[in-house]
Amino acid sequence: MTVDADARLASRDLTLDLARVACVLLVVVIHLLFVGVGRGADGALVIERTVEAQPWFAGATWIGDIMPLFFVVGGFAAMAGWQSLERRGGDANAFVRTRLARLARPALPLFLFLALALAGAWALGVDPALVDTVAIGIGSPLWFLAAYVLAQALAPLMIRLHRRAPVATLVLLAVAAALVDAVRLLSGIELLGLPNVVIIWVAVQQLGFWMHDGWFRSRSPWTLAAIIAVGFAALYAVVPVAGYSWSMLSNQYPPTVPMLVLGVVQAAALTLLHRPLSALMRTRAARGVVWFSGSRLMTIYLWHLPVIMIVVGIQLLLPIPLPEPASGTWWLTRIPVLFLVLGIVWLLSLWLVRYERSPAHLVAPVHPGMGVTATAVVLFAAAPFLIMVLGLDTTLAVVGVVGTTAAIWLIRGRRASLVAP
Repeated sequence: MTVDADARLASRDLTLDLARVACVLLVVVIHLLFVGVGRGADGALVIERTVEAQPWFAGATWIGDIMPLFFVVGGFAAMAGWQSLERRGGDANAFVRTRLARLARPALPLFLFLALALAGAWALGVDPALVDTVAIGIGSPLWFLAAYVLAQALAPLMIRLHRRAPVATLVLLAVAAALVDAVRLLSGIELLGLPNVVIIWVAVQQLGFWMHDGWFRSRSPWTLAAIIAVGFAALYAVVPVAGYSWSMLSNQYPPTVPMLVLGVVQAAALTLLHRPLSALMRTRAARGVVWFSGSRLMTIYLWHLPVIMIVVGIQLLLPIPLPEPASGTWWLTRIPVLFLVLGIVWLLSLWLVRYERSPAHLVAPVHPGMGVTATAVVLFAAAPFLIMVLGLDTTLAVVGVVGTTAAIWLIRGRRASLVAP
């Protein structure tokens, strides 16, 4: 890590950077444990979602589903970024264009790869059922792109509402989310829960604003512990009564009120652990890991599942024994496979990391208006939103390529001389 990078990290609350990196790496581990491909006792090919079949899985998701924390930290970062932009005379348009670029640029190479790979599988006559299974698995994390870009695009508006009425804003969002849940649960129509893709994650993002304001930090350790205990108790009481799933992962698709409750619990837990985590982040080793991983975090998130699938495919082609999923040997082999996957993603990041850097044209003198920027957000969010609802296929991968390319093109800046009369 360079001296300049070390100095930049020292000026930040590194526990938030650590939380962001830890969230993404935990997602990689969980997805690796989902992909159970091997040989059964009779030599037949076994394909299953191994970790989800474990009796302890649902309970583990109450701790391991850290996606709410990612949106909490994103809310904190949005507030910090907005305040910095305000001091420099920036506006909501500049804020949204920057956030959109940070998501769309890393996503474009992935959509291109997926479109080419799925079209190639079709041309080669690969079993469509197998292709669908793999594609849906690879596409499952892409919902985050739609949810996060919409939440961040709404951040300037939600920050203004938070400044005027923080309690009322959060309460109204919670009530709206509960009403959407009620309609979905009473009707049994899952698609009626889709408005919560925006409502829930925007509400969780508001908690990041509260964290930035110091609300959680001003609470005593005992109060934070009580918030955590009450939050889990509330979940334990509400889940069976309302008909929510005991698995918090299932409550994530579409997001439900338990995700908001988990967001409160995780915000309190992160604040409670702030002192030991700060001590950890004073070590150069931890700061080096955070800097290295954080500089290519979207690459890790977007590419780890395709890499996992490629590694599994190579294993199937090679004449090597494959352990039966959920066997003791299979669990032990997850450790070297994890390091192999991370190593391959690191190699990919040597080229892909360039897409995580904000391009110079974002600060060019002439840039599009807010209407064009809003259109770009919708164009980018369309494909991952549809993939979340319908599952990934060749058509939606192509839609992702077209929509992401159009979004990047629309938010580009131009030199004043090119538009001067």
